Amino acid sequence: MDEIQETKKQIRSDVLNTLGSYSEEDFQQKSAAIEARLFEFANFLESTVVLLYVPIGRQVPTADIIRRSMDLHKIVVLPAFAPDSFEMRLMKVDHPDKDLIKGPRRILQPDPARCKAIPVERIDIAIVPGVAFDEKGGRLGTGSGYYDRLLPTLSITTRKVSLAFEDQVIPQVPMESHDRYIDIIITEKRNIYKI
Repeated sequence: MDEIQETKKQIRSDVLNTLGSYSEEDFQQKSAAIEARLFEFANFLESTVVLLYVPIGRQVPTADIIRRSMDLHKIVVLPAFAPDSFEMRLMKVDHPDKDLIKGPRRILQPDPARCKAIPVERIDIAIVPGVAFDEKGGRLGTGSGYYDRLLPTLSITTRKVSLAFEDQVIPQVPMESHDRYIDIIITEKRNIYKI
């Protein structure tokens, strides 16, 4: 394994250990603060078609964000993963309780029998998960590359935003040629705009 891959692996391990050490109360309080900041964020409030995600492990939870977005009459889009091609289909979700099924990654995802595919160019704002971030917009994901493949296909006007705990923001994410940057990170303490 080359040096960059080893560094990425170590960062993932360190950040996930830190997030795993949060008490449930800390996790809920910080998550609520991040959600509140998102719902004060002009680019999010002005958007109509919102790409969200279903969290894995200690990622910022999105169930309430999905519900509140629907209450604001936003079109909520979630990814359906294709592990053979490492790509995702973007699908409109109308009823999270009925429209989601366990996908191949054991994560809830839209049921293609119930949900309609949405063209990538329709996305106004993409909320992109990740493990670690830096203030230059560097993003370290889980290593599957799904979002690194998706991000370049988004319209140039689509805001790419990540929700993260402050402990996920590190001095520098090692970036390779296939890695993609995001525009804005929203933490429980601040909004970080890519330098």
